[in-house]
Amino acid sequence: MIQPIQVLPLPTVNMQVLRASCSACSMHQLCLPMGLDEADMTRLDAIIGRRRRIPRDGTLYRMGDLFTNLYAIRLGHFKTYQVDVGGEQQITGFQMAGELLGMDAISADRHHCDAVALEDSEVCEIPFPRLEELFGNIPTLLHHFHRMMSQEITREQSVMLLLGNMRAEQRFAAFLVNLSSRYAARGYSPTNFQLRMSREEIGNYLGLTIESISRLLSRFKKEGWLRVNNREIEVLDPAMLKSLAAGSGSC
Repeated sequence: MIQPIQVLPLPTVNMQVLRASCSACSMHQLCLPMGLDEADMTRLDAIIGRRRRIPRDGTLYRMGDLFTNLYAIRLGHFKTYQVDVGGEQQITGFQMAGELLGMDAISADRHHCDAVALEDSEVCEIPFPRLEELFGNIPTLLHHFHRMMSQEITREQSVMLLLGNMRAEQRFAAFLVNLSSRYAARGYSPTNFQLRMSREEIGNYLGLTIESISRLLSRFKKEGWLRVNNREIEVLDPAMLKSLAAGSGSC
């Protein structure tokens, strides 16, 4: 006699497991302060919203959008930019995994720029009102957040210096040195990396033409400071790039 097939119940899906978990994320040491105990990490995990995937060229938020969340970049790269009255874009920054997006909107409750993915990316949504509530209970978290805001201000000041006082080759060297140090902080090679942004986007950010960026790449390659293969960059002489970025080298 054929025995009836026993239908087993489906396993219960634990929605907490499917949520973003800060403690399990490879980028948490960059996003979060060191030394949070297990209880604090649990409280922080409880307020993290969904992980949100943004396809290449997809928009995370637009200028004028109402501010509700900060976004911790878990995977990928972004650019932020503003659009002037003539409809021209001005890129204001390039962001990568371990950095926060959305802090521009804290003061006015609306975003002051657009944020667009340079490649398929993933962010963790952090509802800001709930994060503020945690600041009162976890002073270390508040201190870390202030430090990240200070770093953002310093970065914007550095961009103003780039656009105001530096020669073209100095701007480009400083840009490469900055990328190198940020990749190193994430455990990646500081001398071998891929440019996720186009030459046109780099030029827009640095206040240079795409032709200038191409000439600088060719010149740095000829001098033996870089090896270039499309968007693949190998830094052959880090010391020279740092010297040039500081204004003490010559090109």
